[in-house]
Amino acid sequence: MTQHAPLIDPFARPITYLRVSVTDRCDFRCVYCMAEHMQFLPKADLLTLEELDRLCTAFVGLGVRKLRITGGEPLVRRGIMGFMRNVARHLGDSLDELTLTTNGSQLARHAAELAEIGVRRVNVSLDTLNADRFATITRWGRLPQVLEGIRAASAASLRVKINAVALKGVNDAELFDMVRWCGDEGHDLTFIEVMPMGDLGEEDRLDQYWPLSDLRARLAERFTLIDLAERTGGPARYVRLAQTGQKIGFITPLTHNFCESCNRVRVTCTGELFMCLGQEDNADLRAPLRASPDDTALRETIRAAIARKPKGHDFDYSRQAVAGQMTRHMSHTGG
Repeated sequence: MTQHAPLIDPFARPITYLRVSVTDRCDFRCVYCMAEHMQFLPKADLLTLEELDRLCTAFVGLGVRKLRITGGEPLVRRGIMGFMRNVARHLGDSLDELTLTTNGSQLARHAAELAEIGVRRVNVSLDTLNADRFATITRWGRLPQVLEGIRAASAASLRVKINAVALKGVNDAELFDMVRWCGDEGHDLTFIEVMPMGDLGEEDRLDQYWPLSDLRARLAERFTLIDLAERTGGPARYVRLAQTGQKIGFITPLTHNFCESCNRVRVTCTGELFMCLGQEDNADLRAPLRASPDDTALRETIRAAIARKPKGHDFDYSRQAVAGQMTRHMSHTGG
């Protein structure tokens, strides 16, 4: 592959991590992610899998070393495994890692093939181990199906990291159950503060907001927390539980701004490039993709967008209102 000058943003941060949403559709309707009766994008607006492959290849040629496929639920898109196999051709050459964020519902069917093409780990979104509570949070989801998928991933030697959104009054009573289960199963665990994305009701977000500083303090009542210096290039900060050896991550966009080392950008399933999850500024990559089979204009559009990448986001919960709230749904931007 032809390598071009790498992408460097205005704050001298190399852009080496791309998150690509392949669909806004999902077989769940998680309350913090989308409305129960979603109006999904017209299929004609979505990039084809061939266009998504071409776009990913352009970014890899510009120095991206890590590629995460997201949604919606990426594994519900028709033909997705063919796309994954095609993109995996860059592994071992220009691409260090190809990975996936999923709700786990389709993992039982696809885990073995994902491992076979070179995927080494997956992130699974799982906020509760209680079947009734899981049904309430996801509206349409079934916990046994997800647990079966996680077991299939482990059986295929995929490393599983559990991502749990911290929801006050919803799953806060399960903190130690989730930690214990992940430890027993050998899964890393990352907690995420709920973010103000989408028109889902500001009041609910404020009521459910559980600062991870409080969650961490509760953990510290039972465990000795050892801060880890390691960073994976993502927003999480990690501790190790001295008593169990487990690694626990915290993604805290609201109580701790993690932007100073940001190395990533996001592309939506419609070809919008978002330089920051918490900002509305974006660049249209679909137009240059479709205007010419040559990627020169596409690369120029990407470079111009990276030159506008901001220093950080504006997420903030004040006492009475959500500041920096995004109107687009997380399922559109990509989780």
